[in-house]
Parts: sequence; C-alpha cells; structure tokens
Amino acid sequence: MGKAKPQQPTELELKILKVLWAESPLTAREIRDKLAIGGRDLAHTSVITTLQKMVQKLQVKQLEPVEGKSLRFAPLVTDQFVANGMLGEFVERVFDGSAEAVVQSLFNGAELDENAIKRLRRLLDQKLKEQKR
Repeated sequence: MGKAKPQQPTELELKILKVLWAESPLTAREIRDKLAIGGRDLAHTSVITTLQKMVQKLQVKQLEPVEGKSLRFAPLVTDQFVANGMLGEFVERVFDGSAEAVVQSLFNGAELDENAIKRLRRLLDQKLKEQKR
C-alpha cells in the first residue's frame, strides 16, 4: 500500500504554508502573528485547528517543543509541489486539461512586451528540445 498523497490546500492553509515557506519552524502563535501582519487576523484556536487539519492532510509536520515551549510546525510540501497541483486542477477544471488553451488564454488576456515574448519563446523552444530527446 503506497504512502498517502498530500491534499491541495484551502485558501487559509495556503496562507499558512506561505508563512512557513518563508520561515520555519514556527509555533501556532508565531504563525497567527504573521498572518495578522499580513491582514488575516484569526483567533488562536482557529490557527491551531487549521494546523491540525494540515498535519492530517500531510501538508505540515508537528515538531516536538524545545525547552518546554509550544509545538512548532514546518512544511512537508514545497511551494512548487503545491503550485503544480493547484495549477493542474485549475487547468483540468477550466480548460479540460488543455495546456495549449491555457497558454492561448494567457496570451490573449495579458499585455506582453517584446522581452516577455522572447522569454516565453525560449521556454517553448526548450520544451520542444526536451520532447525530442
């Protein structure tokens, strides 16, 4: 039986992960304080409850207290892992899994200067080279 796969985060879980990606490990109180600075003022119990759910969802790990202090938390998932998962779900739901439709939508909806277009062309050229191998 394989290891369980982390579930994608909710909006609040993503905010907590962003705090932990910037600095970890942190206590629930430290996380709460950083969220409040960022404009998301929550009750301490709400942060604790969310962290407990995140532990169950394999998004964060709970570390033992150091010198009698509070439990600390650290991320188990990377920002790239979460971004890829969330983007994959979005592409599947909105664009029926078509990466081409996503790129076309981005090109149609964004103001791209010449340098941005050149960087995108290099990325596409690199992808073509990788597929030819």
